[in-house]
Amino acid sequence: MQSAAFTLTPSLRLPKLRRPSVSSAVKTRFDPIRVSASSKPNNFNDAVSVSLPRRSWSLSSSSSDFKLRRWTSVPLVDSDARTKRFEVRATAETAGESSESGSSIFKTLELGALFGLWYLFNIWFNIYNKQVLKVFPYPVTVTGIQFAVGTVVVLLMWGLNLYKKPKVSGAQLAAILPLAIVHTLGNLFTNMSLGKVAVSFTHTIKASEPFFSVILSAMFLGEIPTPWVVASLIPIVGGVGLASITEASFNWAGFWSAMASNLTNQSRNVLSKKVMVKKEANMDNITLFSIITVMSFFLLTPVAIFMEGVKFTPTVMQSAGLNVKQVYIRSLIAALCFHAYQQVSYMILQRVSPVTHSVGNCVKRVVVIVSSVLFFKTPVSAVNSFGTGLALAGVFLYSRVKRIKAKPKSA
Repeated sequence: MQSAAFTLTPSLRLPKLRRPSVSSAVKTRFDPIRVSASSKPNNFNDAVSVSLPRRSWSLSSSSSDFKLRRWTSVPLVDSDARTKRFEVRATAETAGESSESGSSIFKTLELGALFGLWYLFNIWFNIYNKQVLKVFPYPVTVTGIQFAVGTVVVLLMWGLNLYKKPKVSGAQLAAILPLAIVHTLGNLFTNMSLGKVAVSFTHTIKASEPFFSVILSAMFLGEIPTPWVVASLIPIVGGVGLASITEASFNWAGFWSAMASNLTNQSRNVLSKKVMVKKEANMDNITLFSIITVMSFFLLTPVAIFMEGVKFTPTVMQSAGLNVKQVYIRSLIAALCFHAYQQVSYMILQRVSPVTHSVGNCVKRVVVIVSSVLFFKTPVSAVNSFGTGLALAGVFLYSRVKRIKAKPKSA
């Protein structure tokens, strides 16, 4: 028996099935017949013209008594489209969150790698620099060589377009000149101290930089420190004094050179605030440091020749019984590390806050002190270790309380 399906109301009397002719089947496409449940049609033709929007019945011819069974309607097209749009939107949001999470993890790893390079370059610089100064006691010449290597690196960066070459005006150069002078003196005094005393002792003295920063800022910038900042200076000064008294390699020349390095380095920071350098799009921290490096080379080279003469030649070093190749290699490594750790330091400063950078600098000093003690097997007493630790703890405390702002006085 041929199967057929009709959409009828329950009250409609079933008509006899007629096999449609071929011509009518071709002309008309078969659709279920819809009738309204609320109307009562008089005949079959009237029932065809009335539509039932949602409820329908299907007629099955599988049995002789034509039992009616309810059939499941197909999901609406609009609902399916909304579902697909929801799924696409949810997938896009999930992909966006995954991308942001991946980017955050990458930035964290990148920052951690920069901190690691900062510490590593600093350790290598101090070790190789101390080895050179032990056998070649000419700190002005050694400092000039470090600026010379840094200048070559900067010119290569600009020449190979690894970093955009800046366009600096005469007014900007005049404003940067004082920064270059104190930068040159700061590094020169550090090398003078490293040539006289142990690396660990030099960095212990240099831990008192916050003391000079507070004094100079109050004198020239009118920045009055908070009571918390003043309190953090007490363990710094006490720790440095305790470490100096018990230092086995104590030397007054090395001590005052390190103190002078603190004074000049912090003067550089104060001048960078005091002197208004016109900042343009091409004058970021790395560019400023590169210009200062080049200017320091031209400032210090004639001074080194005048004070110490031309000492860095194979003939002079061979006459002094030195291994020329060894001194040259160690000087080059020290100079490259000197420039690299300062470049990385500025790269970190562009990514984190000054407070975070200050904390990282404190940790770096601890790492350098411990590494130098282990490498050079420097004798350190218990009292000396306590003094060094107290000074470094004060530096860490200073870096934290620096964020506390003084409350403005009410009128």
